[in-house]
Amino acid sequence: MQESLFSAPSRQPLAERMRPHTLEDFWGQDDIVGKGKFLRRMIEKDCVPSLLFYGPPGTGKTTLAHIIANLSGDHFEPINAVAAGVTELRKLIAQAKDRQLVEGRRTILFIDEIHRFNKAQQDVLLPYVERGIVTMIGATTENPFFEVNSPLLSRLKLIRLNPLSNGEIMRILRHALSDSARGLGGEPIAIEDGVLETLAEWAAGDARKALNLLEQTAAMLDAETERVLTPLLLKSLLAEAGRAYDKKGDQHYDVVSAFIKSMRGSDPDAALHYLARMIEGGEDPVFIVRRVVICAAEDVGNADPQALVLATAAMQAVQLVGWPEARIPLAQAVCYIACAPKSNAAYQAIDAAQRDVRQRNCGPVPIHLRDAHYAGAQRLEHGALYQYPHAFAGNYVKQQYLPDALAGAVYYVPTGNGREAELKHRLEQLKKQ
Repeated sequence: MQESLFSAPSRQPLAERMRPHTLEDFWGQDDIVGKGKFLRRMIEKDCVPSLLFYGPPGTGKTTLAHIIANLSGDHFEPINAVAAGVTELRKLIAQAKDRQLVEGRRTILFIDEIHRFNKAQQDVLLPYVERGIVTMIGATTENPFFEVNSPLLSRLKLIRLNPLSNGEIMRILRHALSDSARGLGGEPIAIEDGVLETLAEWAAGDARKALNLLEQTAAMLDAETERVLTPLLLKSLLAEAGRAYDKKGDQHYDVVSAFIKSMRGSDPDAALHYLARMIEGGEDPVFIVRRVVICAAEDVGNADPQALVLATAAMQAVQLVGWPEARIPLAQAVCYIACAPKSNAAYQAIDAAQRDVRQRNCGPVPIHLRDAHYAGAQRLEHGALYQYPHAFAGNYVKQQYLPDALAGAVYYVPTGNGREAELKHRLEQLKKQ
């Protein structure tokens, strides 16, 4: 007898145990299964067509397929496209035919990660979906117009699931903490302020990831001495996943550190001194010039864009001529960078942008900015409201480019140094329009 997804052995992960059984418990996709919505009405009338669920991980694709099967009473056959082949597909379809003829019972064939099926495997399904031998429900995290054959796609109702909001993720976490039967409700765990908010941010719309993080954090508690989930404890878990290997400092890294800081500090004499120490020490010239290129971009930046041009030219020259002549283009680039006006605004900007991407639920790309150059994009309304800047005076039109969750965020704050002052002035003028 096949074990139900909703059975909850003690060793099942928390995310598995907390899967919803009903539409009322299925939170975060009201646009799809809210009152009066198409799919909910089809489920309630028990006439669900073949479907394709498309959305990021942890948004409920598999769970929703199981709920549909649970409510319909149809036979449910789940397979994963990673492991299944044509032979298994044909066997399941033959069983579905017999079931329909003998028992008068329909079969829901759920194919997870359907994008993993090749064209031949997808083509096997066509006649049986067309004739209703099986009600197929596919699930994919990939754009179906790239990964699913057009003939099969035309026979499926496309349902897009969206990343869950932080509020929805926190609701799911609170439910897991209070549910004694399947969740952590029977555990003496308290939550300090900020823990659930941080978990929701890190989950980035993925309920499974949020529940896994909660379970891992709770498992770190000492049953006898610790009963409170704190931001500090959570931070230690999150930091562990991203901890990098740390080499011990030595003369090699001390010298290159002083070299970079001298260029940054506009002291060409000190920079040349440390360059000479590295040359005499037999340092790899490519290693040195890479640091020069990085300094040109990080510390000079748009205050003098020519610095990066000269640094990359020096890199090419070093690779062409090698030692000892390589010291000459190196010295030229080092002197220029040390003397150039400085701005780390671009460096700070990308750091801030990456920090948001790592720590916040940034949301999807706005629909009007998505790629519209493929068949089927119109059905997804991709690019429909995009305004082409070159069609407007001054080649500029104000429109939203950041995701909704980051609307209004500012990362690049140009300085008034060197050439960057011109960029600052232009941005200020555009903002006034």
